[in-house]
Amino acid sequence: MTKVVNVQRVQKKFGKFQALTDVSFSVDAGEVVGFIGPNGAGKSTTIRILLGIINRQAGEAQIFGKDVWKDSLEIHKRISYVPGDVALWGSLTGGEIIDLFMKLHGGGDKQKRDELIRRFELDPKKKAKSYSKGNRQKVGLIAALAVHSDLYIFDEPTSGLDPLMEAVFQDEVEQLKQAGKAILLSSHILSEVERLADKVVIIRQGKVVETGTLNELRHLTRSTITLETSDELTDLANITGVHDFQQQDARTAVFSADNQCINDILVAATKLGVKKFESVPPTLEDLFMRHYEG
Repeated sequence: MTKVVNVQRVQKKFGKFQALTDVSFSVDAGEVVGFIGPNGAGKSTTIRILLGIINRQAGEAQIFGKDVWKDSLEIHKRISYVPGDVALWGSLTGGEIIDLFMKLHGGGDKQKRDELIRRFELDPKKKAKSYSKGNRQKVGLIAALAVHSDLYIFDEPTSGLDPLMEAVFQDEVEQLKQAGKAILLSSHILSEVERLADKVVIIRQGKVVETGTLNELRHLTRSTITLETSDELTDLANITGVHDFQQQDARTAVFSADNQCINDILVAATKLGVKKFESVPPTLEDLFMRHYEG
């Protein structure tokens, strides 16, 4: 795979405050990378460095093999960016702003623009000052998606959108991925990241605490087990690897289990006569909360 974004041991300070410490990750062509963490974790600072808005103190940050600070103008010709709160010119209409953004980028696909306006249900003739936050986001998304780019950076892109419009955005990202585009998606909607991302980067207090595919990360937390047996199963609560054991009746229980212990649990359950054994793998939200619940 071709590395489109390559960030290695990037550091950034604001005065005495260490905003980023040795942040490293990459985004390949045809890959969606979910970049998650709460407010203040360092997501937007990292994205501003990638966009060449602020400079790093240490480390390397490259897009298309070029330095994000020195070669920012050249890089910007091939990227699309949507922030979490799109600021617009109030006296212009949504359609005029979309066309202006497309022209500034260097053209774009007018047929695609019209299709996106229809799909996102935007009235392009209204003045931007009359738009809600959701409609402002739509303008930014349409402008970004209507031009030809090799890298798309989305920072909380669906903030203010209703679930139907979120689904439209997710469908568009799937199409970009199929076309071999690279996508960095920072989002607080974990289900959105879980659906779209090939790889997840979790950042906490300016440090990357986990990175990998969802399947690679799922070993870090526990599966939820629903078990029904022929005989009484109270003793299963004492098996190594069983946690939060909740018995619904004498022969039915729901509990969480360490993945490496599931075989031992299943062997013990088999002796009681298994009637139902349902295992649900951990979600991205489980992984996320593992790092932030404390």
